[in-house]
Amino acid sequence: MLGLAHLDRPFDYLIDAEQDADAVPGVRVRVRFSGRLVDGFLLDRVEESEHPGKLGWLERIVSPEPVLSPEMMLVCRAVAERYAGTMSDVIRLAVPPRHARTEKGETPAPTSDVVVPERDGWRAYLNADSFVDSLADGAPRALWQATPGEDWPARLAELAAHVAAAGRGVVVVVPDQRDLDRLSAACEPLLGDRCVTLAAGLGPTARYRRWLAVRRGAADVVLGTRSAVFAPVHDLGLMVIWDDGDDSLDEPRAPYPHPREVAVLRAHIERAGLVIGGFARTAEAQVLAEAGWAHDLVAARATVRDRSPRIDAISDEDSRVARDPLAHSARIPEVAFDAARKAIAADTPVLFSVPRRGYIPSLACARCRTHVRCRSCHGPVQMGADQQLTCRWCGRVELRFRCVECGGTQVRALTTGARRTAEELGRAFAGVPVLTSGGSSIHDRVDGGARVVVSTPGAEPVADGGYGAAVVLDTWAQLDRFDLRVDENAVRRWMAIGALIRARHDGGAMVIVADASLSPVQAVIRWDPVGFAAHELANRVELGFPPAVTMASIDGDTASINAFTDLIELPAGADVLGPVPLPPGVRPPAGVPDGAEIERILVRTDRRHGRELTAALTEAQVRRNTHHETGPIRVQVDPPTIG
Repeated sequence: MLGLAHLDRPFDYLIDAEQDADAVPGVRVRVRFSGRLVDGFLLDRVEESEHPGKLGWLERIVSPEPVLSPEMMLVCRAVAERYAGTMSDVIRLAVPPRHARTEKGETPAPTSDVVVPERDGWRAYLNADSFVDSLADGAPRALWQATPGEDWPARLAELAAHVAAAGRGVVVVVPDQRDLDRLSAACEPLLGDRCVTLAAGLGPTARYRRWLAVRRGAADVVLGTRSAVFAPVHDLGLMVIWDDGDDSLDEPRAPYPHPREVAVLRAHIERAGLVIGGFARTAEAQVLAEAGWAHDLVAARATVRDRSPRIDAISDEDSRVARDPLAHSARIPEVAFDAARKAIAADTPVLFSVPRRGYIPSLACARCRTHVRCRSCHGPVQMGADQQLTCRWCGRVELRFRCVECGGTQVRALTTGARRTAEELGRAFAGVPVLTSGGSSIHDRVDGGARVVVSTPGAEPVADGGYGAAVVLDTWAQLDRFDLRVDENAVRRWMAIGALIRARHDGGAMVIVADASLSPVQAVIRWDPVGFAAHELANRVELGFPPAVTMASIDGDTASINAFTDLIELPAGADVLGPVPLPPGVRPPAGVPDGAEIERILVRTDRRHGRELTAALTEAQVRRNTHHETGPIRVQVDPPTIG
């Protein structure tokens, strides 16, 4: 577990007679390397070593518990090669730190019987019966597009129960704790103690206890967040990744593997089934469908239309918009107010989605529209409910604002936050309860009945019986950004909102305050996630962006990244782009001094040569280590943010 690219290979050691019984593949060991003791794992035992020199002795076996299975070794090696990382870094993600007292405890056998549910909920999807049947002893792979209003935790719990009843293991990965709580509640009646959850919020001891229960075969189904994709279930039969476009699934630790790609590799290596599900679809998932590696698991169009709410946007062809002279400029046009009023009158809740929390979280000069920045740290300045200007980074109070560009002294809002929006709507809908969900105050559920809910993206509560209407505000803040995935993310967020609304035949309505002619808006109006993903993928093929190509980013100071690029023996046809400034919002590489200028170089090649590129990046890191170059850089294959 040395973590250095030039030492990323197995090393041979001798085992003495006293260690023989406990020295089984997968156990934790301590060895002496270059004069110091280091931790490692016993990968295999052989009669003779190919090493021609003298071998050292295994210092000791830390624990006789085999925590790294042969299958997981293959998965870790495949992930390291896919992401130009080291196997030791991947193992750190896959195997949690040891807790000796927990490891010595007994793991009780499961007492629950698996309840095999009916498949009625799945019969809305074409070919779902044959898909579920094949999970018992096969390895089917599908991209599941959940219909609006679908109880997705219940559907996934049913899949897990069918697989567990056949004696096979299941791993389900969701983006965050809220999703995990909903899924766990759906699985408990069907699986009981045969199902465990794994998430960072458990704490190291509880998490390791549950992880050991899975490794020892006391649990068949694992539900968890990002790192649960490596859970050591026995006889893996199904892997599920829900909402793979959520940025909570982006791994912040090297080599930055995405759970979707880990699941693809693991399903292939362990011959397991795979479901990538969501209300929307990413271009990366669409690649799997167009390559024939996975098939679509979708409902008929008539079913989708029947379950969808009525979805409107701002269009001159709409007579309601034509009658409203402020429809294109008002933050909440009349068509949106109409939908909200009808829902309140029908005694159903209304959801207003805003892209920012707080009061007025983004400000600009009223005269020249220059963003207001802190004079101390250059961070963004916000306005609180007391009208005071403060920096969102350092907290410094701005008492006398003066624009650095034009000298103006007045500010205006670029976006209005959730709290300010809630105040405005409280006045507009007098007597109606107003609830805010976002930031540190997130609500999981709200009761039915007339009420207004103001939420930031991803913090929308589930309403009992569904929302009567939803209004998506300040859409320009989601669309007007320089990001490869901006349209894809907008569609994903808006479809997640649309899925919470009642069907149109029950009066459900959704208003997106954006031009109806925009491609993301049209995709939501038609509720066509597959068509939109195919369109996105076609655009990226034309422009040469992931996932149509394999792309790597190299971040760091100019001298370090240029020196590293010179070490790469690029495959034929590879392009080098940059250096350019690090995209906004991307955290700097570890070890870069505060205030240092950070740049990025992008290297891309055709997907057919992707493995050659990752191998070249790995070899360049080996050369860098052997040359003792220590400048901090970050190498990331298919980074989530390209700019």
